[in-house]
Amino acid sequence: MKHSFVALSIGLLSSLVVYAAELHVSPSGNDNNPGTLQAPIKTINAAAQKAHPGDVITVHAGVYREQVNPPRGGTSPEQRITYQAAPGEKAVIKGSEVVKGWTKAAEPNVWSVKIPHSFFGRYMHPFRQFIEGDWFHNHGRMHHTGAIFIDGQALFEVPTKAQVLNPKPLKHAIFPQDSLRTWYVESDNEGITLWINTQGKDPNATMTEITTRSSCFYPEDEGVNYITLKGFEICQAATQWGAPTAHQVGMVSTHWNKGWIIEDNIIHDSRCNGITLGKEIATGHNLECNETDKNGTVHYIEVTFRTLKKGWNKENIGSHIVRNNVIYNCEQTGICGSMGCAFSTIENNHIYNIWTQRQFGGFEIAGIKFHAAIDVTIRNNHIHQASKGIWLDWMAQGIRVSCNLLYDNDQQDLFLEVDHGPGLIDNNIMLSPQNVLAVSEGYAFAHNFFGGTIAPQPDHSRATPYHLNHSTSIKGYEIIRAGDDRFYYNIFAPLHKQASTGLERLANYPYPSTIKGNLYFAGLKPVPGETDAIETQLQAPNVQLQFDANRQLTSITLPWDNAIQLKNLPMVTTQLLGRTRIPKCLYENPDSTPIVINTDIESNARPTDRCIPGPVGTIAPGKSIKPAEIIK
Repeated sequence: MKHSFVALSIGLLSSLVVYAAELHVSPSGNDNNPGTLQAPIKTINAAAQKAHPGDVITVHAGVYREQVNPPRGGTSPEQRITYQAAPGEKAVIKGSEVVKGWTKAAEPNVWSVKIPHSFFGRYMHPFRQFIEGDWFHNHGRMHHTGAIFIDGQALFEVPTKAQVLNPKPLKHAIFPQDSLRTWYVESDNEGITLWINTQGKDPNATMTEITTRSSCFYPEDEGVNYITLKGFEICQAATQWGAPTAHQVGMVSTHWNKGWIIEDNIIHDSRCNGITLGKEIATGHNLECNETDKNGTVHYIEVTFRTLKKGWNKENIGSHIVRNNVIYNCEQTGICGSMGCAFSTIENNHIYNIWTQRQFGGFEIAGIKFHAAIDVTIRNNHIHQASKGIWLDWMAQGIRVSCNLLYDNDQQDLFLEVDHGPGLIDNNIMLSPQNVLAVSEGYAFAHNFFGGTIAPQPDHSRATPYHLNHSTSIKGYEIIRAGDDRFYYNIFAPLHKQASTGLERLANYPYPSTIKGNLYFAGLKPVPGETDAIETQLQAPNVQLQFDANRQLTSITLPWDNAIQLKNLPMVTTQLLGRTRIPKCLYENPDSTPIVINTDIESNARPTDRCIPGPVGTIAPGKSIKPAEIIK
């Protein structure tokens, strides 16, 4: 009897063991197949329904026109569900469908097609849905969430058919000539009629696609944690405007979940947002638009309390990793997130061509736009032609922005809005005309190269929250009086012929700032009272950005010169930076360990005997950096 009991126990235990499976997906498959390499599943979404914690879904080469809705995630960082493109194969997820049957109109270059409403299935009809939301500016006309592409290039929506027949270039667009390819939509009870100006291309002979889905990879449920999304090309979704007070859904959306890894993907051509790490809908959706008796500050404070009640904390939400992605051609953001971005790491991404059509606007447009970026790290990213490069709005506390390259952003490289600190901005290269707009306090800037200006200023109109250390729990509220900043060992160079750095404004604000050991080129002056400043009359340095034939950055040459006299200064550390005035928090790592800025933008060790201003730790005339050494 004893032996039988032991054998039965072993049998029961064996039946409970779950072995991780690899499910294969291929366009040649069938959704009823088991998902082996020999009998693959046809759609990614069907594989998602079969996957369980520990499983890997391997997607083979092909175009998958679907919206993946994972019903479940993993149970831990080690037991996650992984969606990956097969190594060496190109797997593309598209939110669009091919449209044929275009009829040439009498006018040159103009074609039309009639499409029934049923073509769009269960998804929100993007050619009957308008872009809208809090802090969205439509510039006096309506804009659909839908979009049309010819050979992968997005056409410009126009408000009248006449502008399809006789298009004019939009001077405010980043690429005005592209705006001659236009589209217009008419709708009736049966369907829609699309009119397009192709500038000479036959839409039946080219790849002509229209967006039909609002996302490409988005779990409709919450509690779908620990997912990895790796190696895909993801594009052409009819995404909606993602205000911080709204449900934020991009082409890839984590929803209100935890612990995702989004890596090695190419994400492009979203009507609004590329990746969202954002808020869900139950805590509020476009309140500023729908409840006009309160202003936006009150609405967002109420949203914050509702998210806390719903479980917004480190145990439940955030802690995502977004790395090694290429993100471009998105009209609102490359990456955005309200609340759900907390405790995340955003690294080694190339983000560019954000808001290039410029047919609509709003207060939520940037390469990266985060609200409540608590203990977030943004490092080694390459961001350009994004209007605003990085925008940290409300409750960025414990944030670190490190070793990023930002340029050709026509508003700012970095916008810090109504934060109380601590935030550390170190080892960055910023080359746009305005490098930092700081409507905040409690930030430390160390070892950066600034080719433009710094604009610190207060905001007495909004009292915004600050938090307990490394927590979402609110400690208090305060207006932005400005100051309480630190500037250590930065380089200021007048690349845009500016007469000053902008730091002199800090003397006007009630909270004192520390400014020490910065290097000033070509007549730029230290602020009165700065200690250990270094001035050189060398002319404005020639920072050279060199590109290959595909417009990929190949090298950066910075203006180091052995003639600059350096001083022996201590390294920037947690102890040196002290505590912020309002939250009373230290500048430290998310795990509460001290910070020591002992490496440079290339991850090389800094000399221990002297601290060299700027992001590179060693002086050499004509020092060149390869982006691969920065964007790892």
